[in-house]
Amino acid sequence: MQNLKIYLLALLVPILGYAQQEEVTEVLFVGNSFTYFWNMPQMVNAMAKHQNVALHTNQSTVGGSKLEQHWKSEKGTTTRSHLDNKNWDYVILQDHSQSTIKSPQRWEEYNRKFVNLVKNKGAQPILFSSWAYKSNPLMQTKITESYQSLAKNLDTKLVPMGSVLALAREKRPDLDLFFDDKHLSPNGSYLEALVFYKFLTGKSVMSIPDRLTTLDAEGNKMYLIFILPTTGDFLRQLVEEYPMETLKLSE
Repeated sequence: MQNLKIYLLALLVPILGYAQQEEVTEVLFVGNSFTYFWNMPQMVNAMAKHQNVALHTNQSTVGGSKLEQHWKSEKGTTTRSHLDNKNWDYVILQDHSQSTIKSPQRWEEYNRKFVNLVKNKGAQPILFSSWAYKSNPLMQTKITESYQSLAKNLDTKLVPMGSVLALAREKRPDLDLFFDDKHLSPNGSYLEALVFYKFLTGKSVMSIPDRLTTLDAEGNKMYLIFILPTTGDFLRQLVEEYPMETLKLSE
């Protein structure tokens, strides 16, 4: 009888362990180079792996694309297919950087369409408020106001990336946050990944390393980003101290 109990226990342990495995949170990033520059979605994955968080990101991104093109499956975009063929927990929507300024009606129309579609698919849509260009910080007021108003009207969450970047520029004007006039440098993209990771998980980012790695197709370590320790300390503290009500998914 004792041997039978031991045998049954040996059978049950793997089953119970499997049942207790944490379900993976699936995140889809939709957008263009403002999302994929310097491997930003992969950096979020690496941060989750470092903290043993069951989160996985994927992306549907095409350089220079607008949400209208993602909606119509133009310019090589495959977002509609991604939404049809997989169940997502969160879908992050990033439109063209000047849409709120140059094409506000189109911007609102296709953000609204995607928010409604994502909700109908059973996922949570998240709006991505982008940043002002290096040459014109005054863009940020219009971008921020437009996204805040739309998020409120659509009853959906908003990642205020542009506002966080503006604060970083204010606090550290010496820090190189831009690669060119509109795309972020490795420093800026690291900050972007920290913001999204904090938003998606609510975890402290203070222990996130300055070097983030992944594995290539052959299983070898591949470095995604290198950040100076002093820069990393500043960026992590900035995100950690940013008003939490704007960097969380639930009340």
